[in-house]
Amino acid sequence: MTYLQARGVVRSYGPTPALRGVNLDIAEGEVVAVTGPSGGGKSTLLHCLAGILRPDAGEVRWRGERIDTWSEAARSRLRRSTFGVLFQFGQLVAELTAAENVALPLLLAGTGRREARTAALTWLERLGVADLADNRPGEMSGGQQQRCATARALVTEPRVLFADEPTGALDTLTGEQVLTSLVRLAREQGTSVVLVTHEPRIAGYADREVVLRDGVVDHGGLGLETPLAGGRR
Repeated sequence: MTYLQARGVVRSYGPTPALRGVNLDIAEGEVVAVTGPSGGGKSTLLHCLAGILRPDAGEVRWRGERIDTWSEAARSRLRRSTFGVLFQFGQLVAELTAAENVALPLLLAGTGRREARTAALTWLERLGVADLADNRPGEMSGGQQQRCATARALVTEPRVLFADEPTGALDTLTGEQVLTSLVRLAREQGTSVVLVTHEPRIAGYADREVVLRDGVVDHGGLGLETPLAGGRR
């Protein structure tokens, strides 16, 4: 089943085009790596798919419903309830503890404090950082922060997780550990993952690789229908 769909997506920053008519389908439970050189449009595509940015032209559909025409408030609600977003540097709230950071999406969605904290502690345990529940980001290593950010992205059990260079700020070993946990937990709950990366070893965790060059899908390389040998780990 196709969960998420982009058709003819165009996006520019002033006179500079970032996307030039991208088509992409994301299936239920699929892990897709979006790769390509810097400046190729990877992050812009992810932001359009997640409803963070509106395309200048084209369509983005979630389960058949066009979301690029929704208001900012409606798209924000979608990201709180149905989509999860994980950025390179985690973007944890410095003043909050790990448990409070993870619970935050649930609280914003109206979940009670006790229930939200219980869920947060459960996810911190699943990511192996339950002992840091009362620590603030400044008291954690980069890898620990990213595990907490991963827990926050998954705590709402999103149907699609968007991960933008989630291991780019981590050393190789820590990055592998974080990504292994992310993919394993996403698969356990049937979450689709759109993973932006420029590293081939990271793309190897995906079922399929989509290469973007100069704002278009490069069908001469690994294209829309090319599975990766390392997928389904």
